[in-house]
Amino acid sequence: MENKGRYIYGVAAGERAVSLGPIGIGGNEVYTIPCAHFCAIVHSCPAEPYQSGDEETVKRWVKTHQCVLDEAKKELGIVIPMGFDTILQSKDDAISPDRVVKDWLKEDSERLQSVMTKIEGRDEYGVQIFYTPSVIAKQISEESQGIREIREEMASKSPGMAYLYKQKMEKAVKAEIERLASDWFKDFYARIKRHCDDVVIEKTRRTNGNKVMLVNLSCLVAGERVDHLGEELEKIKNTDGFSVHFSGPWPPYSFVAKPVMPVKEEIK
Repeated sequence: MENKGRYIYGVAAGERAVSLGPIGIGGNEVYTIPCAHFCAIVHSCPAEPYQSGDEETVKRWVKTHQCVLDEAKKELGIVIPMGFDTILQSKDDAISPDRVVKDWLKEDSERLQSVMTKIEGRDEYGVQIFYTPSVIAKQISEESQGIREIREEMASKSPGMAYLYKQKMEKAVKAEIERLASDWFKDFYARIKRHCDDVVIEKTRRTNGNKVMLVNLSCLVAGERVDHLGEELEKIKNTDGFSVHFSGPWPPYSFVAKPVMPVKEEIK
């Protein structure tokens, strides 16, 4: 099949025409297309998405995409990452796919420069904070006067009535956790944001264990501030009933993907 598409890994500053070798998805040759003070990191491909029913194959493609970005950063410096399976194609056979990429770089040069400035010297980090309901419930049961009173009343009741009081107490504890969760989120978010240049609030996810995800953030952090963020997260981690997952550095996908790619006919 004729390769009428160009798979875009990312965009680097400077008009450098280089080859990074056969390191792309499927062993494709990765090279740069320079224009308008930038260069797109690409490989030549059919004008159709990468699709597979095999989950491991898709994972391998995504990992390769990441590896190409890592190599490009070493060779070219700061790189604006594009999401997996970003493909530009020409709708006109008279216009080459490379020309389409150059036109895009030229058209979006101002926006690309803005994003480049925003992410320079910064990486993305993932922060998830969890709480353990059983630990928090125990704390609330011991500290809340209202719940202590319910527990004391329950001790003097018959088994049937005690069961009803137990349900009442569990309901009260659950309501208190829900109330406190909003305060916890605001507190943790404010403490984390102080050490970041930008923060995106992501959706929380269900967990398989006995913990509940309270906070899920993508954080854009300058290199010199990463240790400070880590120290803040360590303090949160040491709070009884809470745990933290801190990952990165990653290319700043959460802070560049939406504003960079224009929605137009040539984009697959």
